[in-house]
Amino acid sequence: MQMYEIIKRPIMTERSYVLNESLNQVAFEVDRRANKIEIKGAVEKIFDVKVKNVNVMNTKGKVKRNRFGMGKRQDWKKAIVTLEEGSEIKVFEE
Repeated sequence: MQMYEIIKRPIMTERSYVLNESLNQVAFEVDRRANKIEIKGAVEKIFDVKVKNVNVMNTKGKVKRNRFGMGKRQDWKKAIVTLEEGSEIKVFEE
């Protein structure tokens, strides 16, 4: 897998802002087939930072109702990446 296929997008929520400020952690949506080692390598190469730890969780898609009946959102995988001291990703600026 290419490193740009592994990291899909950063997750920007209120909780991710708090994690970034207090614990130097950044949350990403990643490919469901990626493991911790691949995620760590991709983040280090793309953003040119040192990664201390990677936590991964599989998130189930919610069941939603629409005009055709019940539907389900896609399942996805979230990675919370802890950065080394002195490293930062400028995703949350602006």
